[in-house]
Amino acid sequence: MTLPSLAILNRQPPHGSGHGQEALDLALVAGTFGQQVTLFFIDDGVYQLLSNQKPEKIGRKNYSKTFAALEFYDVSEPVVCADSLACRGISSTSLCIDVNIQPRTEWLAMLAQCDHVVTF
Repeated sequence: MTLPSLAILNRQPPHGSGHGQEALDLALVAGTFGQQVTLFFIDDGVYQLLSNQKPEKIGRKNYSKTFAALEFYDVSEPVVCADSLACRGISSTSLCIDVNIQPRTEWLAMLAQCDHVVTF
C-alpha cells in the first residue's frame, strides 16, 4: 500500500512564530514513517532557508541547521518559488541547503501533484 504524498507549504518567515519549526518537525516525522514528503517555500517562507541566521539574539532556536537532515529522513529536495526569491533579492547561494528552484507556474504544478497539503 502506497501512502499519499504530503506537501508542507511554508509561507511564514522564521522565528516570529513556531510555524517554521513545526513544519520541519512534521516533515521529519512523516518521512520517518515512510510518507512521501516535499517541503514547499513561497513568499516570506523563503527566509527560513537563509544561511547564517542568528535567532539566538532574539531568544529563539536556530532550526535552520536541521534542514540538512532532510535527506536522511527521505524527505524530497525542498521546492522554492523563484519569484519569491527574486522579489526579496535572495540568491540561491545564500541558502543553507540545496533546493529545487522553480518559477511560480512550475512550483504550483508540483504542489498540485501532492495528495495532501498542510500550510504553515
